[in-house]
Amino acid sequence: MPRTFTLSEHYQASVERVYAAFADEQYWLARLADSGADTVALESIEVSADGVVDVSTRQGIHREKLPALAAQFHPGDLDVARHEKWHPVRDGRARAEVTGKIVGAPAKLSGDAVLEPAGDGCELRLTATIRVDIPLVGGKIENFIGAQLAELMTTEQRFTSTWLDRGAAAPNE
Repeated sequence: MPRTFTLSEHYQASVERVYAAFADEQYWLARLADSGADTVALESIEVSADGVVDVSTRQGIHREKLPALAAQFHPGDLDVARHEKWHPVRDGRARAEVTGKIVGAPAKLSGDAVLEPAGDGCELRLTATIRVDIPLVGGKIENFIGAQLAELMTTEQRFTSTWLDRGAAAPNE
């Protein structure tokens, strides 16, 4: 049975600045390089004329680095394909559809994200459903993936905050 998680991270930057980072190819290349994954690829990034940002990435972890639970149920290296489609800022908010899957495994994620003003900056909130189609242990793996997703969001928030603090991705205001 799939598990749904709602996670959030706070940024001390405006929705517009964080969204501008998400629309920047150099941001994605740097974020992937800093991810700690063994293999990374920015499969594609497209920013349409109306400001929709469509990003696909791949990240791989060598089998010997996998947690025991993951290694037990997945042969070989772990390859994660991820897709985010961010819609431009409207009424102070930016929204996205997010999907991910473990290539070659019955594990996938789908969800919705929103960047919205909060306190002295903005908040990124992700509601994601994780489904692992492995009888008897799928729920345990879904919970494990949910915990890893929370850590990943924190890591990506730190990276993005540092990126913005260095003056990158400042929109033309």
